Amino acid sequence: MSIGAGIVLFVIGAILAFAVNVQVEWVNLDLIGYILMGAGFLVFLLGIIMLARRRQTETVTRTAVDPAAGEQVTRRSTSTSGDIQP
Repeated sequence: MSIGAGIVLFVIGAILAFAVNVQVEWVNLDLIGYILMGAGFLVFLLGIIMLARRRQTETVTRTAVDPAAGEQVTRRSTSTSGDIQP
């Protein structure tokens, strides 16, 4: 979602900065375009960082001895969002 929003902001900013040749006395459309392009780039970059963080996985292995049976018990848990679940 944020990657697409960043691309949209960048495209709208580029259109305002380079393609629109309208002079409005109360606002500078070129400056607004450059600001939108910068914001779009930052949103795009944050979206990629968040996507990379989401794909990290953690695996935790715990080994203990069951007192009733006297057997060794191994418990493995895998987390894809960074949360370790028991």
